[in-house]
Amino acid sequence: MSFGLNLKKKRFWIAALAISLVASMAAMTLWESKAVSAGEDYSELRIFTEVLQAVKANYVEKTSTKDLVYAAIKGMINSLDPHSGFMPPDAYKDMQVDTSGEFGGLGLEVGVKDDVLTVIAPMDGTPADKAGIKPGDKIVKIDGKDTRDMSLFDAVKKMRGPKGTSVTLSIWREGFKKLRDVTVVRDIIKVKSVKWKVLDKQDGIGYIKLAQFQERSAAEMAAALKELNEQGMRSLILDLRNNPGGLLNSAVDVASQFLAQNKLVVSIKGRTGPGTDYKTTSTYPHYDHMRMIVLVNQGSASASEIVAGALKDWGRAVILGTRTFGKGSVQTVIPLSDGSALRLTTARYYTPKGISIQNTGITPDIEVRLALMPGEKEHPFIREKDLKNHLDAGKQTMKGAPAKEEVAPFGPLNEKDDNQLQRAIDLLKSWDVFEKVAKSS
Repeated sequence: MSFGLNLKKKRFWIAALAISLVASMAAMTLWESKAVSAGEDYSELRIFTEVLQAVKANYVEKTSTKDLVYAAIKGMINSLDPHSGFMPPDAYKDMQVDTSGEFGGLGLEVGVKDDVLTVIAPMDGTPADKAGIKPGDKIVKIDGKDTRDMSLFDAVKKMRGPKGTSVTLSIWREGFKKLRDVTVVRDIIKVKSVKWKVLDKQDGIGYIKLAQFQERSAAEMAAALKELNEQGMRSLILDLRNNPGGLLNSAVDVASQFLAQNKLVVSIKGRTGPGTDYKTTSTYPHYDHMRMIVLVNQGSASASEIVAGALKDWGRAVILGTRTFGKGSVQTVIPLSDGSALRLTTARYYTPKGISIQNTGITPDIEVRLALMPGEKEHPFIREKDLKNHLDAGKQTMKGAPAKEEVAPFGPLNEKDDNQLQRAIDLLKSWDVFEKVAKSS
């Protein structure tokens, strides 16, 4: 899993009140209001305490208070939205490792649809990808254990493990007559977030594939752009297809490299307060005049949509492909005293034009569906709107998005048969031709 994370430790301040009659009265009113609210909360917690005591005293087998409390917290947080969750200490450590870009596992991006663990996308070149697992596959069992009542975190924990060990996934796919067991050998998943090359030296077309937004992604992007620029790059294809997102700050730093200084990249707005605007940074060089096409698809989510949305709103790039996943929320990680943590959805994000793409996604400027390979069938996939307890879109949504799109090719993606990439190359070459015609007229 990967999420739009805003990693913050909660700090609490005590505001000093001015000593005046009006201020004192205001403070007293506020204190009384909070006291009443806290009293109501503690009154509700009495029921929880009664249940805990009853289970401890009467359940047929001995129970652990910590296990019962953890289970209750998981149930509470899981009832909120699909991206909030409770992480016991070991799961919290795994998440911290995940954002650094290296962990032991299968290389799967998963979510829950219709109460079933469902594959969003396998990461390129990982054990899951090599084993033939496809987007939309339903993971009904992990090592024989039913996933129906398993939390997303527990499922991911069961699929991760030391290199060389194996896990058996019982897969259901459209067209299967029965469950099919797929045994996958775990490996160290080193997600190199940026890959690049020159696609066409004569026309100076550079290509960058951004797989995930990690701590090092912006620096890797800067290195890729520098090398491509030294090789004569005049235009760029940025490939965000099947990029599930990652760190918010990384997305801002990546987008900053393609926009001018002090441009709004994304606005974060929670339940209260004015929100936070994230503008372009000056950490890395800006390539804000180069012709650019961004490739997206239904697997482009969260941080990918932040970057695509900013480049689209500022008219900086042509967006080509299919409508994106539609995850427009931000999760804050709140460490707890025993080494566990909450990952809590605290805000929605909005593009520079104030548009929320939650549930609807980014609609491309040029829609190009990935072509089917010979003998290949279209395959169901999931988007944010399909996930259990998903948030609504908020105040303003993207207009013109298709109402329903349930199937797509398994995808890719080799360069020769990748019609979306070839279309982007053709457009950039045409761009040159039209500019020459315009200058000569």
